[in-house]
Amino acid sequence: MIKLDDYASLPPEGFTKNKTKKETDMLARQIADKQHLIYAENEKAVLIVLQGMDASGKDGTTRKVFRYCSPIGISAHPFKKPTELEFEHDFLWRVHKLVPEKGKITIFNRSHYEDVLIQRVYNWIDEDTVDKRIDAINNFERLLIHDNNTVIIKLYMHISKERQQQKLQERIDLPRKNWKHNDNDWKERKQWDKYMFCYEEVFNRCNVVPWTIIPCDKRWYRDYVVASTVLAKLNEYEYKLPTIEKKEG
Repeated sequence: MIKLDDYASLPPEGFTKNKTKKETDMLARQIADKQHLIYAENEKAVLIVLQGMDASGKDGTTRKVFRYCSPIGISAHPFKKPTELEFEHDFLWRVHKLVPEKGKITIFNRSHYEDVLIQRVYNWIDEDTVDKRIDAINNFERLLIHDNNTVIIKLYMHISKERQQQKLQERIDLPRKNWKHNDNDWKERKQWDKYMFCYEEVFNRCNVVPWTIIPCDKRWYRDYVVASTVLAKLNEYEYKLPTIEKKEG
């Protein structure tokens, strides 16, 4: 049973910023090496789900951890408010068409989980619909795993409420960050406790693939844990580069 109060949002003792950033850089290079093998082998797909409150660092993590990956084999997709066309379909329709093909890594910045998070927080769906959607999500992830050999990595970006306030205020105070400011982020912050409840429900009920909780109050440690987690998962699999069969004579 995952309870977010049991997880620290700060680094443990013993980690230093400069050393950790160097280790993260090495991990990012190794992830790029794995990406090359995945792309060449063309047998597995990789889906990385990043969920978290505003200012938890989903964009920054994507830039840092996957910076050495070849653009030809990786893509990232943000999920915002559904369009009118998307509302006319089932909630997974817009998601399914963006999952990775074999040989590719896809990063979801937010994901299909928004449909049992924000919609639940604001009571846009009832609890019976929540239950049905959770069942659908679990079956959807089973489908990706078993039908398309997809490796799924689900990461929750765990930022404290206090640190989030600092980061949101920076977007107002620092001109270079003004472009990130969105009044709606402050509105969402008022629903913090409801979001935490719904997230914990997601962690404990949508666990066909287990979640990893990433401490995010320090960017340098956040990037390190994400990189470590992704690489460890990719290292669970063997990869074989295709070779040309040599003909005799």
